[in-house]
Amino acid sequence: MTSRSTEIDVLFVNWRDASHPEGGGSERYVHRIAEGLAAGGLRVRLFCAAHDRAPAEERVNGVAVVHRGGRLTVYARALLHVAWHRPAIVVDVQNGLPFGSTLVARGPVVNVVHHVHREQWPIVFGRAGGAVGWWLESVLAPRLYRRSRYVTVSGATATELTALGVAADRITVVPNGVEPAPAVRVVPDEQPRLVVLGRLVPHKRVEHAIEVVARLQDRWPGLRLAVIGEGWWQDELRSCVERLGVGDLVEFHGFLDEQAKHEELARAWVHLCPSVKEGWGLVVTEAGAHRVPTVGYRSAGGLRESVVDGRTGVLVDDLDEMVEAVEQLLTDGAARRLMGEAAARHAAGYSWAASVRGFARALARAAEGSAPVAVLQHLDLLAAPRLDGAVGVHGGLEAEDRGDGETGPATQGQHDGDEGLHGATLFRGGRRRSATVEPDVVIHNTAPTPTPSATA
Repeated sequence: MTSRSTEIDVLFVNWRDASHPEGGGSERYVHRIAEGLAAGGLRVRLFCAAHDRAPAEERVNGVAVVHRGGRLTVYARALLHVAWHRPAIVVDVQNGLPFGSTLVARGPVVNVVHHVHREQWPIVFGRAGGAVGWWLESVLAPRLYRRSRYVTVSGATATELTALGVAADRITVVPNGVEPAPAVRVVPDEQPRLVVLGRLVPHKRVEHAIEVVARLQDRWPGLRLAVIGEGWWQDELRSCVERLGVGDLVEFHGFLDEQAKHEELARAWVHLCPSVKEGWGLVVTEAGAHRVPTVGYRSAGGLRESVVDGRTGVLVDDLDEMVEAVEQLLTDGAARRLMGEAAARHAAGYSWAASVRGFARALARAAEGSAPVAVLQHLDLLAAPRLDGAVGVHGGLEAEDRGDGETGPATQGQHDGDEGLHGATLFRGGRRRSATVEPDVVIHNTAPTPTPSATA
C-alpha cells in the first residue's frame, strides 16, 4: 500500500462499514455494490472509520477494507488516502457530511447520497449545530460535486437533490437489492407482535413504536414489540418504556446476526418504520420477504417507493394514524395476510445483481474518457444487459431491458412495482405520490422471471 501508481480501480470512501456498531442499511448497500464490482474483476477498496469490531485492514468478499480514523477524523484520513493512492474512480458516500474527494482526486468522483438530512441535523446536533450541518450538506456539498455524477436509491431523494441545485441529468437512481431470506424455523406468533429494526438513534424515532404499544395495550393484552438494533439512544428508549409503563411488553434484542434477525422478523405480525427519513428502507423489503407488511411515515421519503401504499404496507402522516393503521392490521387478519403476501412478491422483485449492473453503468458514464481502458471494459461487462431481462436502464421513461438491445414498457419496476399485487386489501384507498423529477437514468431493479431461454 505504498505505491503512488494507480493500484485501485474503484475506491469507496464511507464513514462506516457494515461491521461498524452503528452500521445500517446504507453501509450494507455500499458493501454489496463494492463486492459486486470486485466479483466482476475490478480492484475495489473501501476506506472507512476504525472500530473495535474489525482489524485495521481486511479483505471481505474480494473488497480490501481499510479502517482509519474516527467519527470525524476519517474525513481527513480519507482525503489523504485518495490523494496518495490515485484511484481510477472515487465513490464518495455522503452521509450528510461530504468527504470532498473532488478536491484531491485525479479521476472522476461519483457521489452517493442515500437521503437528504435536513430534518435530522437539528434532532442530533441542536439548532445551531444543525444549521451548520445543513449548510455543509445543502450549500457546500453541491458546489464540491458540481461536476460529479450522483447515485441515489430512490426517486424521492433524487427530487430532494434537484431542490438543492443538482441537475437531474446527473442523477442515477439505483435502488437497494434484496438478498434471499434465509430459511427460518419460526412462524408468526400466536399473540400480536410488532417489530422495529434499525440503529437506536433519535431520528429513527423508535419512541413512536413504543407509543403504539402503550396506546394499544388495553385492547390487545398479548401485544409485544421487538426492538432490534443498538445505538447511543438506547438508554433514552428504555426510559421511554418505563415512563409509559410498558416494560413487560417491549423486548430489546440489541444486535442480532442475520439468522437471528430474520427469525425475529418472521415472528412479527407488522413491521414499524417510524423514521424521520429513509433513503429507501432496506428493512421494509427484508420484512416483506417474510410476509410482514410495514407501517411507516409517508414523509420519510424513500418509504413511498419501498412500500406500495395500501398493498404491501400502509403509509401514514402522524402517530395517531400509525396507531390506527396498526390496530386495523391486527384486527383484520385476512387483510394483513394478503398484504404480507403482496409484500413478499414485491420484495422478490429486487436483486443485488441488478443493482450492481445499474451502479456499473453509472460509473462507466462518469468515467468515460478519463478512466483506464481496462477499467471501462470491466464496467461495460458488468453493466451489460442480461438475457434474463433483470434490469432496464432508461432516460426518464418507464422501460425494461428485454435482452435484445431494445426497450419496451415496464411490466414491473421500481416505482410502479405493484403488478400482480392483490387489490382486495383493507387499505385499498392508500395515497401514493407520483415522482416530481425524472432523473437521467433510473434502474428498474426487478428480479428475473425464469424462462426456457434463461434457465439452463
